Amino acid sequence: MSNSPAAAEMPSPLIRGPLWVTLQTIFQAIFCFWLGYRAKGYERLEKEQGALILANHQSFLDPLLVGLPFRRPVSFLARENLFDVPVVGWVLRKTHVMPINQDAASTVSLRQTISKLQNGFLVGIFPEGTRTLTGELGEVKPGFAAIIRRAKRPIYPVGIAGAYQALPYGSKFLKPTRVRVVFGEPITVEDLEQYSSRDQDAALCALVQTRIAACCDAAEQWRKTGTPPIERPSSERNPTLSTGVVNGPLP
Repeated sequence: MSNSPAAAEMPSPLIRGPLWVTLQTIFQAIFCFWLGYRAKGYERLEKEQGALILANHQSFLDPLLVGLPFRRPVSFLARENLFDVPVVGWVLRKTHVMPINQDAASTVSLRQTISKLQNGFLVGIFPEGTRTLTGELGEVKPGFAAIIRRAKRPIYPVGIAGAYQALPYGSKFLKPTRVRVVFGEPITVEDLEQYSSRDQDAALCALVQTRIAACCDAAEQWRKTGTPPIERPSSERNPTLSTGVVNGPLP
């Protein structure tokens, strides 16, 4: 971690804080009861010294669903106008959320995100750029590429299933359904070195799209069958494509 003055002022990436813990406890009770919420694979991130979490975006619930199982905070990006809303803005500032102007993403947001990653935070981004209208994974946009090249931290793909059914686009009420979240194996810093220039943005996006889609498929099968994915031994994983889990018993 950096020893710069900015780093010294930054809160610990491992301490959630009282408001985070309180909200997490409340939402855990609601989501586990109402949505049967379960997550798999998040344990490998608990001690990670900075990582970018890239997940599909099914509903407004997604930041909560991704951060819910952790014993450390996850820092997300949110529209800057939300910070002007009474109470909401205060909560966002107290829970490590970073503002971003979606119409003109600024270098300030970029620098803040990179700084968080380099100082050990888990940072969450939805690379589709907006919520799905159909429940299906949309096209991954390259906005994260500049961040990860400068931060030099791993990417963890995440698949969310059931959030679209629970709170689809335009819905105001939370519907009871089964929600599952699968955290895949990381795309390591070493893996990312082969995508070191902007000319390789399309290839990097294709890789991330494939990895998120695999996690989505695992989460959806878990949601439908009730059978959780099982960790596959590292010797059996494809380092480029594997989520690190399989659905059903190992052969």
